[in-house]
Amino acid sequence: MDAPADLVGRTHRALRAVAAHEPGGATTTAVARAAGLPRPTVHRLLTSLQGVGLVEREPETDHWVLGPELYFLGVAAGRRYDVTEAALPVVRRLALATGESAFFSARRGEETICLIREDGPFPIRSHVLFEGARFPLGVVSAGMVILAHLPEREVADYLRHVDLTADYGPQHAPAEIRRHIAATRKNGYALNPGLVVEGSWGLAAAVFDQAGSPRWALTLTGVEHRFGAARVPQLGALLLREAHALSETLARRS
Repeated sequence: MDAPADLVGRTHRALRAVAAHEPGGATTTAVARAAGLPRPTVHRLLTSLQGVGLVEREPETDHWVLGPELYFLGVAAGRRYDVTEAALPVVRRLALATGESAFFSARRGEETICLIREDGPFPIRSHVLFEGARFPLGVVSAGMVILAHLPEREVADYLRHVDLTADYGPQHAPAEIRRHIAATRKNGYALNPGLVVEGSWGLAAAVFDQAGSPRWALTLTGVEHRFGAARVPQLGALLLREAHALSETLARRS
């Protein structure tokens, strides 16, 4: 029989796996594969979650989708945690001013989660980031910039116990991450020169909470030729200005 903590952890993994397959949902087998759990375990978990409205099963496809109870819980939690109302006009302004795709992401433990995406008028776009996308700290520019602004002890502890190369390649080895951290601390913003998808570049600035911790990030992404040596500092300066102003706005809201 699962211990309570283990059961909660497995339930969380199953829900995240369903969320990763929205809006179309996923089969039990697909959820089990994404969650790294046995199929019978996942079937039991999802059936129990269905009973309380946290997931539903689409009759036409037999796919699992997120349930209405999650929405109601999210609305209640949003009163405390939602910062997208303040961030949305900033993201839209960045997209219009640069022509690129602009994003707002939040730190959640050792990951960043993309909350907002706004596409600028330039017709060729990067598709690495999207609303709901999760990446480990140190991956994509949002994860780079948040990691770089953490205290050195936290950075060292994190790099000791994670292996980003398994999923993201040797360009995410600890020595390479360290190199990007040093550049980020020097410039103030993080540059991702196509490390996740070749030719897809990103630039990010950290947004800080009232205590001075990097909690969120503003990002611009686009194709490589739009991020030339002359333009990157200009985009970086713009991101830093908007990130500083948004940090102050969120601090006042707190």
